[in-house]
Amino acid sequence: MKVSILGGDERSIRLAYLLEEDGHKVKAFGFKEDKIKKSILSNTLEKALEEASIIIGPIPLTHDGIHLNTPLDSDKIPLEKIFKKMEPKQVFMAGKIPDVIYNMAKSYDMKVVDLMDREEMSVLNGIPTAEGAIQVAMEEMDIVLHGANALVLGFGRMGKILSKKLQGLDVNVYVAARKTEDLAWIESYGYIPVNIRDLKDYIRNMDVIFNTIPSLILDEEMLLMVGKNTLIIDIASAPGGVDFQKAEEFNIKAIWALGLPGKVAPKTAAIVLKNTITNIIEELGVI
Repeated sequence: MKVSILGGDERSIRLAYLLEEDGHKVKAFGFKEDKIKKSILSNTLEKALEEASIIIGPIPLTHDGIHLNTPLDSDKIPLEKIFKKMEPKQVFMAGKIPDVIYNMAKSYDMKVVDLMDREEMSVLNGIPTAEGAIQVAMEEMDIVLHGANALVLGFGRMGKILSKKLQGLDVNVYVAARKTEDLAWIESYGYIPVNIRDLKDYIRNMDVIFNTIPSLILDEEMLLMVGKNTLIIDIASAPGGVDFQKAEEFNIKAIWALGLPGKVAPKTAAIVLKNTITNIIEELGVI
């Protein structure tokens, strides 16, 4: 199979090598020459796309809704340019594809798959994300996590994985959610359940707060109740859940830790990506 890797971080490079090891013909574009093997790197977008069955973009696909996410290259690559040069028989895969870009690709009669819509990808990608978030906490806090009070905002896939790993470190784990069934499950796992509407009653006593909800939770009113020594780590995708401007004004340390799998465990993240892509290919019958 011929595969084209377009942009992305270190996990995209590792993915290219893994696919090559499996015997696929791999081309890449959107990386500087010193970041990836020259035998893989194409000097033009056209050459990268030529004869490829699968086009794999980064996670997230874009930061501005216009250009490809290329953290390892200085050139800006418009996404529409990619779709114009693709052929309808080619399949485009990437993660966290905005609706406007998804619709743009469909308008060019492209087959588009959002990798983050896959359950296996979302769940397994959560493991390096959780470990990365805990690593950030350990590096930024002046106390150990053992015995610390940690609040996890949200009990979706990411909240579940992160809460479990924190509990394994003997952290006092508080988990905030809205649904009564989620609060019941939180209690059954041995965490301390917090109804989101009662957040103000708990937030001042936290040593660290992890947000997994991609909507504003820690606004100005809530940040006024956060302790001055509390660390906030937001691992939610855009728009995030923290008013970072207000956090800075209030002298609260808040970190938006995006792309953790590619930063802390690129090889693991690439293996998860490869396995997910292989599943999709088999289901679509591309090979």
